[in-house]
Amino acid sequence: MTANRSLIRRATAVAAATTAALVLAACGGSGANDSGSAHSGGHNASASPSASAAPQQGAHNAADTAFAQGMIPHHRQAVEMAGLAATRAESAEVKALADEIKKAQDPEITTLTGWLTAWGEQVPAEGGGHDGHGGHDMPTSGMMTAEEMDGLEKTSGKAFDTAFLQLMVKHHEGAVAMAKTEQSGGSYQPAKDMAGAIITSQSAEITRMNTLLGKS
Repeated sequence: MTANRSLIRRATAVAAATTAALVLAACGGSGANDSGSAHSGGHNASASPSASAAPQQGAHNAADTAFAQGMIPHHRQAVEMAGLAATRAESAEVKALADEIKKAQDPEITTLTGWLTAWGEQVPAEGGGHDGHGGHDMPTSGMMTAEEMDGLEKTSGKAFDTAFLQLMVKHHEGAVAMAKTEQSGGSYQPAKDMAGAIITSQSAEITRMNTLLGKS
């Protein structure tokens, strides 16, 4: 009887130990899985924003910022010059060209402004003057001086047409030079694409304006 009780106790102890071991293993396994899941989830959570942020990091550089900050006042002046043609130009061709310039460059000003805002960079203030901008000197940018703008405003008819075309050729040449600098030094692809479009369109307009000057 005593032997039987001893065997029963021993069997019970073994069973209890086995059960405890199984419970611990199950908990340990669950903990490992939970830990793994949590780690994996945490990794995915951190990886996802990183993945989405990665293309934005280093997406633009100093050349892109200089391009946007320089081209905004440059475009603003071209739009201002084009606006004068509506009431001062004599040639229908000059009026049409001025209208095309305004329609092309106004939306680009909006786009450039949006980029600078998104990058946390300063947007050039309105009315920044006519004597250069954004670190670009006059020969590079082709910007009109205050005197040149005043002179253009005071002319009309055929004299306006000639002055407008001459000044806008110079202006466009400055824009093309700035755009080429962006293409060679920029890293933000949309800005480089805009620079390419500016080179193509304004080079064609330079040819067109020189042709009109030959007629005048």
